Amino acid sequence: MSLKKVLFIDRDGTILVEPKPSEQVDSFDKFEFVPGAISGLKAIADLGYELVLATNQDGLGTDSFPYEDFIGPQELMLKTLRGEGVEFDDILVDGSFPEDNKPTRKPGIGMFGKYLTGEYDMSASYVIGDRATDAALARNLGCKALLLDKDNGWKEIAEIIRRGERRATIERTTRETAIRVCVDLDGRLESTISTGLNFFDHMLDQIAHHSGIGLQIEARGDLKVDEHHTMEDVAIALGQTLHQALGSKHGIGRYGFALPMDECEAMVLLDLGGRIDFGWDVPFTREYVGDTPTEMFRHFYKSLCEAMCCNLHIRARGENNHHLAEAVFKAFARALRQAIACNPFDYEIPTSKGLL
Repeated sequence: MSLKKVLFIDRDGTILVEPKPSEQVDSFDKFEFVPGAISGLKAIADLGYELVLATNQDGLGTDSFPYEDFIGPQELMLKTLRGEGVEFDDILVDGSFPEDNKPTRKPGIGMFGKYLTGEYDMSASYVIGDRATDAALARNLGCKALLLDKDNGWKEIAEIIRRGERRATIERTTRETAIRVCVDLDGRLESTISTGLNFFDHMLDQIAHHSGIGLQIEARGDLKVDEHHTMEDVAIALGQTLHQALGSKHGIGRYGFALPMDECEAMVLLDLGGRIDFGWDVPFTREYVGDTPTEMFRHFYKSLCEAMCCNLHIRARGENNHHLAEAVFKAFARALRQAIACNPFDYEIPTSKGLL
């Protein structure tokens, strides 16, 4: 069973503007959202993280800060966010004063015991806040910290978290092959490709370069037998990795692309809609290009299509078989580039069904 992930989100200064000099939202006239907070929270609400509100409220429940002064603005904030699809899974509030030095006060971790029992992947979780104490809390929990400052607002924070979801690694080991594929859909990964087939490596590099993704492929196969198992298993692992990296598919382009290359033309129609259909019309006239059999290109893309759970129709014409293969791989890369393009503030899944 996979470990759960969590976003620990500070309140005052992060979701609500922290009023000066009191630093307490204790009346409705002090109630104001931090710019971008609502849209930022909405952008990250469906990424598979549990959302936990974690806040220090100095002296809550004492004469200096009666609970009834806190609860009205708090409930208004929660109601507003619920209306935008943002629901907290847990709310942690420490009402002590700094001088009390209680372990429950952030950056202490006394409030966070349930998240430290081994059920949560802290290394894949975040603390979102606006102070050095939030960064210290992240260190104490073993999380990563994302702080709002003059350079990073909610838009940037949401983009960082969403991009973090667009990376995946698949390892596939069979009796014939050992494959490792790592994909970063937003290109923050240096591409390295090694399959033992030089022309195939060159084609896979076209996918990485023209799609804009970061792509690492390490493949060891039984090339002493032939090229089939290596190319097939690379396709399966690559397709599974791309499918996993796409995650919920919120905000992706979904579709895309055609291009000319010298005397060749290639058309790739791609739909990341979750259904599988494959079409191929590419007449090669040579058995090999370099060290790679041309008959395997159809099988590569068919295996990739099935592993990606997509519609993939490929048609190409040309005289030079090197150009023909390269046009297909470049066109696929450009189609992929269009289809995976993601706007972090476009929350819609691109389908009228509501699910891809």
